[in-house]
Amino acid sequence: MPAYVTAPQVTLPAHKVTTAEILDDIRSRHHDHPRLGVILRAIGNCGVSTRHFTRPLQSPTVAGTAGVAARTQVAFDDAVTMATNAATRAITAAGLHPSDIDAVITSHATGYSVPNLDVHLINALGLPPTTRRLPMTTLACAGGVHTLIRAHDYVTARPTDRVLVVATEALSTSYNHADTSIPSMIYKALFADSAAATIVTATPLQPGLRIDDTLEYWLPDSLDRYAGRLDATGMHFDSTRQAPASAGQTMPALREWLGQDIVDWAVIHPGGPSIIRDVAQALGLDDVDAHHSYASLSENGNLGGASVLDILARTHTTPPHGGALGVAAAFGPGFTLSALRGEWQD
Repeated sequence: MPAYVTAPQVTLPAHKVTTAEILDDIRSRHHDHPRLGVILRAIGNCGVSTRHFTRPLQSPTVAGTAGVAARTQVAFDDAVTMATNAATRAITAAGLHPSDIDAVITSHATGYSVPNLDVHLINALGLPPTTRRLPMTTLACAGGVHTLIRAHDYVTARPTDRVLVVATEALSTSYNHADTSIPSMIYKALFADSAAATIVTATPLQPGLRIDDTLEYWLPDSLDRYAGRLDATGMHFDSTRQAPASAGQTMPALREWLGQDIVDWAVIHPGGPSIIRDVAQALGLDDVDAHHSYASLSENGNLGGASVLDILARTHTTPPHGGALGVAAAFGPGFTLSALRGEWQD
């Protein structure tokens, strides 16, 4: 059974940070780093011009010295605030009321709380107490596509239900000067904060993506390529030398799943310019076809799971023709690929 996705609503926090500001901060904090020149050049080539943080760059829980407890609590509190805003707008934009929502599916990998984001949203939005919940907390950048996959599964089983999908991250919590490896330095410029939300149903509420099929794939022997780590100074994302090639290595599985289908448009997770390019080429597309992914990366950075929803929202501004086949693909720690395909419904 197909599932229909409304135009996502994206919330960006107040503090806009330029790449120039991050370069200055790194120069100041790590002026004696032996690979500083390499790091600065890599950041300049990461494809990001601006990004938004929930707190100012020099606040204790971003570039400051706050420990894991303060960073984690602030990250979760800010994620709830952004998620509530995005979800409220998504419900309203779909012509619905909170009482119309039957299930909520959430994704975030930053911050920690018991009860989790799903329950906080039920409380903040005034959703029915019978709302069904599916919270996911370790998907990271794959979260946006993966929540849509689970929503597709859900409405297939319960076709009269309306599912609220929310992905949020406060990735500025991992902006940590205790991390001095080259990948960690690049992540300081790549990651950003946001939330995005949409409604998924078995019957269309408005023009947009119709999901027809989904794919989940784990790249064998890749457990260590991207991983989260907690210590006294906060949350960290680590990666190995093999990590940058991982997305390209999942493309044979994606192509096999697509078969002979000709893809007209794509929503590609903006993990970096090379990831966008590799996936577009594997789908038979070019940089022009992937311009919304490049624009999202440049203007907002890597938003984690919310990125694909931001790109899908941008796709609504210049929609494909009715019936055009599209693919959404995102990648997460593990190393995992989450993908879906379907047609644009106008």
